[in-house]
Amino acid sequence: MTIDTETGHASPTRPALAVSARTWPWLAMAIVLVTAVVLRHMLSASTDVSWLLTAGERVLAGHRLYADVIETNPPMAVLAYLPGILIARLLGIAAETAVDALVFAAIGASLALSARVLKRVSVLQPGQGWPLALLAFAVLAVLPTQTFGQREHIALIALLPMLVVAVVRSEGSVPSRAEAIVAGLGAAVALSFKPHFAIALLAAWAIPVIARRSLRVLFGAEVVTVAVAMMLYAALVVIVFPEFLSVITPLVRDVYLPVHQPLAALLVKPAMWLWALALLTIFTLMRRTRMDAPLQVVLAASLGFAVVFVLQRKGWPYHSYPMLALALLGCGWALINQAAKTATDRALGVGGVIVLAALFARSMLWFDMAFDARPLQDRVARLGLAHPAILAITAEPGIGHPLVRALAGNSVSRQQALWVATYLDVMRSEGPIDPAFEVYAIRERAMLLEDLRRMPPDVVLVDDLTGHATAWMNAHPETAALLRDFERVDSVNQVGIWRRK
Repeated sequence: MTIDTETGHASPTRPALAVSARTWPWLAMAIVLVTAVVLRHMLSASTDVSWLLTAGERVLAGHRLYADVIETNPPMAVLAYLPGILIARLLGIAAETAVDALVFAAIGASLALSARVLKRVSVLQPGQGWPLALLAFAVLAVLPTQTFGQREHIALIALLPMLVVAVVRSEGSVPSRAEAIVAGLGAAVALSFKPHFAIALLAAWAIPVIARRSLRVLFGAEVVTVAVAMMLYAALVVIVFPEFLSVITPLVRDVYLPVHQPLAALLVKPAMWLWALALLTIFTLMRRTRMDAPLQVVLAASLGFAVVFVLQRKGWPYHSYPMLALALLGCGWALINQAAKTATDRALGVGGVIVLAALFARSMLWFDMAFDARPLQDRVARLGLAHPAILAITAEPGIGHPLVRALAGNSVSRQQALWVATYLDVMRSEGPIDPAFEVYAIRERAMLLEDLRRMPPDVVLVDDLTGHATAWMNAHPETAALLRDFERVDSVNQVGIWRRK
């Protein structure tokens, strides 16, 4: 019971209100968590995560990454999923379930560390912390949909404490050494996935440099930790995974990177106009208020990730997750800090909430855009094969993954999809290519033949929907010869299902 200061009498309702004020944030957080978990069961599994789990299982079985398992990304793309695979084996559960649980745990740890570091700076007024925490949790747990567990998703989770440390440095405060080191390790994990994420990190850390008018902030424990960790990671790649530099890097340079979307097509992607609308909302809400350090750091990092999205030139939804997630966080921060002094300000605040909710919902749909092979999976399941060996002759990763894992089968190919020949065809359509590049297509076919002999498939998926797999097979007699014992038994949207006679 508390004292009502206006009447001087005891107010029996105040304790109930106080309890409610302490309870509702946790209840809201629980609702967000339940929503996120339900989404994990409703949505189809992520294509890339499914493949990387398969790649990780093969590495644990003794296969050499970049030789027996072909992956175009740096080693962290596979290594990050090994803990989930091991935990799944220990508990006897699906690897996907273990990975989802680890990602949720990482979100909680990242937000907890960020909140602890933020306490060192007086930027949160009473009542502002919980709304920001709820939005951050929703952005990390609900927003990603199909991007959940992707490299960009994990990278942002790991990078968030480093951005908070940048805010602390901008305000002239100093994080504890332990906080700085943990934040630096998280940033190193993010850069290990894709080194060009450094663009976003550098953009964010330009804010404390400008605010303090000194480069000394770049020599804190967190930045030193990033530098040391990345040097050790580079040494690991050179010593343990030399094929990444000798085999994969030339392949990526000559075949993967040249195939990209035109800049004009990239700029009209939903990601770009959603991002632009989020920024417009922020600038409208903050039109009469100076942007503080948290908003400056978040916007700088979002801008950096937008540059990364454009430089990658693929236009895939998951590539845009960090830039959009941070823009929505910035929008929420602007709403929380808006000074509603007039009726116009209050109207803008209500409008800002509506716009943020609309942007959040539309972004979820954008991140849910992925190839859904569940109808194909159902047809293959009808064949009644136990643990089938499946070969997908396609450049579309979604044809074979997560289909193979959902059927408790085995993927015959050592790579996610047979994409090299398709990429070279695209390059030929745009003009002459270096004849030396043909070696990549020859090597891809040779690996496929080796894989077919090593693990003869029970089922072959022939993709004439997104490519011309039948024509490709007929053009290479050695491949067709190994599949002469198969017959077409079904088809789903021009994807043929072939089974051994």
